[in-house]
Amino acid sequence: MMFFEKKFQYLELFFYLCSHNIIYDMAKDMNRLKVVLAETKRTNRWLAEQLGKDEATVSKWCTNTSQPSLETLFQIAECLGVSVQELISKERKYEQ
Repeated sequence: MMFFEKKFQYLELFFYLCSHNIIYDMAKDMNRLKVVLAETKRTNRWLAEQLGKDEATVSKWCTNTSQPSLETLFQIAECLGVSVQELISKERKYEQ
């Protein structure tokens, strides 16, 4: 059951990104991952260790040379304690 719930979340996020033209905005605007890492006082190395990824891979995400998969994006958000939307949109949304 959990597998289908995650897949639904990925599809929902994908359609949201497409419908709001965010994928294009992600590439042209300041990299949100780099900003969120700085705001949370975390480093590329720390994130790479948390995800079991190479530090060079995280560096590529932070410089927009490449982008993480949707599954990895959810993992990044969980590690940093933020929502996926905060990683992809420059407008911060705080829950009350």
